[in-house]
Amino acid sequence: MKAAVCYEFGKPLVVEDVTLDPPKKGEVKVRMGATAVCHSDIHTIRGELGNRIPVVPGHESAGFVEELGEGVTTVKKGDTVVLSLLSSCRRCVQCVSGRPWLCEGKMPLATESRLHNKKGQMLYAMTRTGSFAEFAVVDESQVVAVPKDMPIDRAALLACGVITGFGAVVNRAQVRPMSSVVVIGCGGVGLNSVQGAVACGANPIMAVDVLDNKLDAAKRFGATHGVRGDGKDPAKDIKELTEGRGADYVFVTVGNLAAVQQGFTMLGPRGLEVVVGLPPRGGTITVPGFMPGERTITSSNMGSTKLSVEIPKLVALYQTGRLKLDELITARYPLEKINEAIEAVEKGQALRNVIMF
Repeated sequence: MKAAVCYEFGKPLVVEDVTLDPPKKGEVKVRMGATAVCHSDIHTIRGELGNRIPVVPGHESAGFVEELGEGVTTVKKGDTVVLSLLSSCRRCVQCVSGRPWLCEGKMPLATESRLHNKKGQMLYAMTRTGSFAEFAVVDESQVVAVPKDMPIDRAALLACGVITGFGAVVNRAQVRPMSSVVVIGCGGVGLNSVQGAVACGANPIMAVDVLDNKLDAAKRFGATHGVRGDGKDPAKDIKELTEGRGADYVFVTVGNLAAVQQGFTMLGPRGLEVVVGLPPRGGTITVPGFMPGERTITSSNMGSTKLSVEIPKLVALYQTGRLKLDELITARYPLEKINEAIEAVEKGQALRNVIMF
């Protein structure tokens, strides 16, 4: 099969023929239908997440079940599935406590790989997924069956960008109706945080970005106001929009420590800041030692999502017109043009570019 491989950080991916081993016990082989380009893929290609190379990136995907390993019962051959990086051992403290998105189990694919190049060299699969490829072998817990009439490119978006942004608002923060919400960063994840705020009945919903086209997109997705993040004093703008109080919730969907720092200054007296994006490892932020009120900073892992429960619900929201997915896709590319798709995302020219197989 063909796959896009990162052999050197910061260099274009190499599209080449590779070998994929059959699925082992509890694993599923998926024929890829669509894979979106996420900023986490770009961080991986740049070596910013501490990952190893050579690696096949890709993790926001959907496809069709091709082959089942021993013991797989939740999907069958031919099923249309959303394929996510989230895996669950179903046995650790987090899983049995109802928090599978924080699974601490030792999954085989965390240390093993089913991918090899023509030289026999092992290729790592990004986040146990590696879906910049025609096929992938993943753990059974990483796939969820969806209706066959669900468009495959729209289904792929549910695997990461949608659940991460939407879930941070709905699941992690559990935003209360009529609360004020700020979303910093209006890319694919941020726009889904805006959608989550709309679903929760928040008001006002204030989008912050350095690009006017992203602010315009946020308003189309339900934001009530747009604020330039590189303006004279964005925090002052937010205070003015909240009658001087500051926001009840701030969601930072970009992997930028300066944005996290900025977001804290936008909080109201009992405000909650949720770090959704992935800032560089080892970085720090500074908060005042004296903090009047009861402000909180927390993080969100993949939108605190229970895949098997929430993917079907999100599909239903889309099918009834209450979740925008079509509008997230800027362009579609074949695997051979994956570097062009990545470049457009890096330049801020796309919400989501999707690789079609």
